[in-house]
Amino acid sequence: MEPLDSDVSRTFLATLQYNGTGFVGWQRQPAGRSVQAEVERVLERLFARRTIAHAAGRTDAGVHAIGQGVSFTAPANWTDSALHRALNALLPRDCWVAAVHPAQSGFHARKSALSRRYRYDIGLDGASGSPFRSPFEWALGRPLELELLQAAAQVIRGEHDFRAFAAKVDKPHYRCGIMQADWERRPDGRGVSFQVEADRFLQRMVRMLVGTMTDIGLGRRPLSDMAALLERQDNGTTSAPAPPQGLYFVSVVYPPELFTEPAREPHAAVQPA
Repeated sequence: MEPLDSDVSRTFLATLQYNGTGFVGWQRQPAGRSVQAEVERVLERLFARRTIAHAAGRTDAGVHAIGQGVSFTAPANWTDSALHRALNALLPRDCWVAAVHPAQSGFHARKSALSRRYRYDIGLDGASGSPFRSPFEWALGRPLELELLQAAAQVIRGEHDFRAFAAKVDKPHYRCGIMQADWERRPDGRGVSFQVEADRFLQRMVRMLVGTMTDIGLGRRPLSDMAALLERQDNGTTSAPAPPQGLYFVSVVYPPELFTEPAREPHAAVQPA
């Protein structure tokens, strides 16, 4: 452990991966195990002071991450390489830090982000019910019409009001800009994946989008419902959210000038604009 001999702080961004199965989500909750609490527990042990960790996105219970951005301040004598080793030595086995990057003072993992990317995996084959797969995808186990899924995804591209796809309707506004929304086949006939990138996401927005598009792909709803829902002022007729275990926080894009030195290797959570 590094000695604590300075009150001066440095800001860092950690790229965090976690298996969301055993967590109530990223954010601290009155009850239950959260990713934020686990990270802050380790930071407090390392720095001998309470340290707040800010995430690029507040994932729900059961949602996974392969490129979650987490910012925090550390005593100035800590280096990125030392933090990387120390965090992985002390974090629980269902969390892992892929990289640590020094950032400019005032950097904030959520507020500094330009966009975020999520992926949702659906298993369409019978083997998706395997205990080695079902905790990490939606084990639907039946065919979906990929052309209908792609047509539904095309409707949401661009800037729209996504009030109908928000779990809570108490935001100042519900406009989000979707830069990418695509469905693709997964390798080895395992099903399909939805890739989506936006400047912001509302609570459970991706899961509600996937739930609705899946109903369209199953023939339970007409394709025209996608555009109709974007005109609604509530979520009363939106399909139920897709289950959490198929959702992954993939990456976040930041302006490169917010980092004090170039990343030594490219990584999902540190993508230049």
